[in-house]
Amino acid sequence: MTAAPQGTTEPRPSLRRDVSGPALLAGLVCVAVSFSGPLVVVLAAAKAGQLDAGQTASWIWAVSIGSGLSCLLLSWWTRTPVIAAWSTPGAALLVTSLGEYPYREAVGAFLVSSVAVALFGVTGLFGRLIRAIPVGIVNAMLAGILFSFGAGIFTSLKAAPVLVLGSFAAFLAARRVVPRYAVPVALLAGGLLAAVTVGLPLQFGHGGPVRPELTVPQFSWAAMVGLALPLTIVALASQNAPGLGIMRASGYEPDDRLLIGATGGLSVLLAPFGSPGVNLAAITAAICTSPESHPDPRRRYIAGMSTGVLYILIGSFAGVLVSLFTGLPAALIAVVAGTALLASFQGSLAGATADEYGRDGAVVTFLATASGMSLYGIGSAFWGLLFGVATHLVLQTGRARKS
Repeated sequence: MTAAPQGTTEPRPSLRRDVSGPALLAGLVCVAVSFSGPLVVVLAAAKAGQLDAGQTASWIWAVSIGSGLSCLLLSWWTRTPVIAAWSTPGAALLVTSLGEYPYREAVGAFLVSSVAVALFGVTGLFGRLIRAIPVGIVNAMLAGILFSFGAGIFTSLKAAPVLVLGSFAAFLAARRVVPRYAVPVALLAGGLLAAVTVGLPLQFGHGGPVRPELTVPQFSWAAMVGLALPLTIVALASQNAPGLGIMRASGYEPDDRLLIGATGGLSVLLAPFGSPGVNLAAITAAICTSPESHPDPRRRYIAGMSTGVLYILIGSFAGVLVSLFTGLPAALIAVVAGTALLASFQGSLAGATADEYGRDGAVVTFLATASGMSLYGIGSAFWGLLFGVATHLVLQTGRARKS
C-alpha cells in the first residue's frame, strides 16, 4: 500500500470529513486539461487509422473508463491522489502509424503492449530502476514538465490578454486573502471574462450513453514491432516514469507494483474495445498532488477520486461531456492549469537545486525536459532523466560527497 507523506498519528480516513471544495475542483481542472488538449490527439489518431464513429467513441469510452476506475479505486485504496490517463505521446505515435495496420492488428498490438506494461509493473523491475534515480533529478524532471504550463500563462496573453491578465490578477488577489481558493477564483474570473471577450462556446453535444464496440484482436509481427514495442516504451518512459516521479516529488511513496500493475491490467481488459493503454499521468497528477488541492497531503486523495468520477461520466456520455470540455477556450485552460501548477513548480524547482552534490545532473534534466524534445517517439521527460543521470554519473562517480 502507498504510504502518505511524513506525519504524526494519522486519523482514521473518512470520506465525509476529507471531502473539500479545492480537492473536488482540482479533479475538475485535471479532467478539463485532459479533455481540452490530449483528446484532440486521440481524435487525430482515430482519423489517421480511418476508424468509424462507433470505433472512435468506443476508444474514448475505453480510455476514459480505464482512467476513471484507476483514479477512483487506486486513490481510495491507497489514500493518495493517484491520477491515470491515456498516453498523449502514445496517441501522437498512433497519428503517424495507426493507418499502416488493419484495425484488428492494431488492437492486438494494444493488448500485447498492455500485458508487457503490467508485467513490468507487478514484477517490480521498473520500480527498482526508478528508485535508483537521485531525488534532485526527479524534482528537476517534474520542474521541466511543469515549465511549459507556467509559461503558458504568459504565452497565451497575445490571444486573450484581458482574459489571461484578469484571471491571473484574480488568482494573485485570492492567493493573498484566501489562498486555498485561489485557483477556483481564477477559474470563475476566467470563465466570466471569456464569456464577455473571446466567447465561451459551451456545447453539450447530442446522444445518450456510448455503446462500446468489442473488436477481436489479430496478431502480426509487423504490428508487434511497429506498434506494440514503441507503445510499451512510450508508456513506461514517457508516462509511468514521470508519473511515479511526480508522486515522489510531492512527498508520497507510491507502490509501483500496485499502480503500474493495476493500470496495466485494466488496459489489458479494455484493449479489445480500442484502448491503446491507460498509464499513470504526469502533468495532471501534479494538479491533484499539489498543496492547491489541499494543504493536508493525507486529504488530497479526494482529488484523485473526483477525477475518477468525472472520467467515468465523460466516458459514459462522451457525446455530451466531451463537447463541453473541448469547447473551453485554450487561453482559459492555459491560465487555470498554469496557476494550479505554480506551487508544484516552485517546490520541484527548489528541490532540484537544493542538493549541490547532484545539481549538475538536475540542471541538465530540467533543460532537456523543458525543451520538449522528442527522439524515436519518446518524450522529453524520459530523455531528461537519461541525460541527467548520465551527467550525474560522469561528474560524480568516484567523488566523495561534500558534507
